[in-house]
Amino acid sequence: MIEIFAYAIGVMYTPGPVNLLGLNTGLNGLAKASAGYYFGVGSAMLLLFLSFGWLGSALIDRDSLIIISVIGCGYIATLAIKILKAKVTLGEDATNQRPLRFRQGLVLQLLNPKGMVATLPIATIQFPSAGIHGTGILVWSLVLAILAIGAPGSYAVVGHLLGKRIENPHFFKWFNRMMAALLLYVAGSIGYEFVYLPLARLYCVA
Repeated sequence: MIEIFAYAIGVMYTPGPVNLLGLNTGLNGLAKASAGYYFGVGSAMLLLFLSFGWLGSALIDRDSLIIISVIGCGYIATLAIKILKAKVTLGEDATNQRPLRFRQGLVLQLLNPKGMVATLPIATIQFPSAGIHGTGILVWSLVLAILAIGAPGSYAVVGHLLGKRIENPHFFKWFNRMMAALLLYVAGSIGYEFVYLPLARLYCVA
C-alpha cells in the first residue's frame, strides 16, 4: 500500500503542465478563484484510475496515445500563449488573467499523456498486486484523486505566498513569460516523446 502512495506522490507532485499552471494562478492572485481547476484535475485522475483499473491497459493503445498526445500538445501550447499575452498590474485588479476552471483542469489532465502513463502502472500492476479489485478500485481511486487535487492546489498556495511578497509588476510579467516558455517546452517534450519517437520507430520497423 505504501508503494502506491509513494509512486503516486512522486508522479503527481513533480513539476508538469498541470502544476505549473497552478503555480501561475497563485502568483497572479487567483489561487482561490481557480479551485475548480484543481477539482477538474482530480476528476480526470479519478476517471483514469477507474478506467484502467476496471478495463485494463487495453483501453489505450499506441495509436490512440499518439492522437491524444497531439491534441494535448496543442492544448498546452494554447494555454501558454494565453499566459504570454496576459497583462499584469498590481493593485485591486492584480491581473486580467481569468481564473482556471473545472473544465480546463479536466481536459488538460485527460489530454496529458504523462498522466495516463502515470496512472497505468498503479491501476494495472500495483492495484492487482495489492489485492485491490472491484469496489476497492473505486475507494482507492477516490483517495488518489483527492491526492491529485492537492498537487496543483499546493503549487497555487506556494505561488500565492510568493506573490504576496513581490511588489514589482515587472516580475509577474517576466514570470508569465518564463511560465509560457516552460509550458511550450513541456508541449514540445511531450510531442517528441509520445508522438515523434513512436512514429519514428513505426516507420523504421516498416
